[in-house]
Amino acid sequence: MSMGGLITTKDVLKHSATIVREFGAGTYLRCCLVILRGRRTTFLNVVFSR
Repeated sequence: MSMGGLITTKDVLKHSATIVREFGAGTYLRCCLVILRGRRTTFLNVVFSR
């Protein structure tokens, strides 16, 4: 299995509690927006974008 670094819908939904607990609800919502918009990005880009 290779690691691409891109966030996927499956990963966001599977780890939603961890994302909210460790990074906050804002980060989780930004992840959801990225998914809805169909953008390809990494989790770190989402965390550090403001």
